[in-house]
Amino acid sequence: MRFTILSASLFLLFTMASCGSRNASAVSDVLTTEMYTPEYAGGFRILGDSAHESVIIESVNPWQGADSIVRRLFIERGGEKAPADFDGQVISGNARRIVTMSSTQIAMLDAIGATGRVCGVSGIDYIYNPGIQSRRDSIADVGFEGAVDYERLAGANPDLVMLYGVNGPNPMEGKLRELGIPYIYIGDYLEESPLGKAEWVVALAEITGQRRKGESVFIGIPQRYNALKARVDSTVGEAPSVMLNMPYGDSWFMPSTDNYTVRLITDAGGDYIYKKNSGNASRPIDLEEAYMLTSSADMWINTGTATTLAQVKAACPKFTDTRCYRNAQVYNNNLRTTKAGGNDYYESGIMHPDLILRDLITIFHPGILPADSLVYYLSLIHISEPTRH
Repeated sequence: MRFTILSASLFLLFTMASCGSRNASAVSDVLTTEMYTPEYAGGFRILGDSAHESVIIESVNPWQGADSIVRRLFIERGGEKAPADFDGQVISGNARRIVTMSSTQIAMLDAIGATGRVCGVSGIDYIYNPGIQSRRDSIADVGFEGAVDYERLAGANPDLVMLYGVNGPNPMEGKLRELGIPYIYIGDYLEESPLGKAEWVVALAEITGQRRKGESVFIGIPQRYNALKARVDSTVGEAPSVMLNMPYGDSWFMPSTDNYTVRLITDAGGDYIYKKNSGNASRPIDLEEAYMLTSSADMWINTGTATTLAQVKAACPKFTDTRCYRNAQVYNNNLRTTKAGGNDYYESGIMHPDLILRDLITIFHPGILPADSLVYYLSLIHISEPTRH
């Protein structure tokens, strides 16, 4: 009799375990429907099913040079479980404590009202966001890639770490797996489209359980951006030629014609002066070629850390006889910076490509838009100091 009861109990346990395993596998197998279809971004997918609460977020080709590589995050919801053999990261429920390794991730969380979930950052002195700075004493600064303080990171007790990839897998992957801390790649910086970068806010909203809010935040961005672009297209005749950047050592790096910044220049009615690079990375040119390009340009923008023409002169003395320098048509994207050198153009600018576009239209074509102050750009003859936090 006892043998019969024991056998029945074991059978019941085995059956329940088998059902649990099948159910977990079944959940994973059916999460194949795109719950949101990105219109501009190419680096993420959100997969789910109308009958399940759980979703899978896929980061597609999450670093430069990646080919057919996908990193996956399973978000368990509604009591559903990821299968034991799921080939990715798993988080139980929506992320409530997040470590961000890039300031753009903070900007996206800020856009959906979720910076309160940030428990750790990389380089807090370089972060412009006022909400993060107001809580800096309670947020762990985990250091930078290559010198991460994993003890401090683990002590922040995150549900999730948001990574990014450069030329290969992020070196933090192995240690995070060892610590049992889930992670996801956020590939906004790989998007060449200004609107594609901003659209990643929907993926971060999904991670925090607020996808609908993320969608509602994003939908207005292309509307505002495209309205400004249409204004330029219908009004502007001649496009001013535009030079970019400052020297780095003995080289001057010129971005591709498909680059994010170049797309903003084009949409603002400018003409990027360097047409030789149509690849997927910036190309170094020598200082002599840079001098010739600058001499031909009407405008010179994104001049490193310079905030005055005197600083440009100190860095590039030969360039003071170029037309754009003589005419004081030199602008930099560092109106909003931290004391340590963090630049809000590269932080909140990701969520406000329409404001960057407005700045550039105002610079290239004064009078097309109603008179307005610049948000991210600074004229280097401007007498006031940049805004610093």
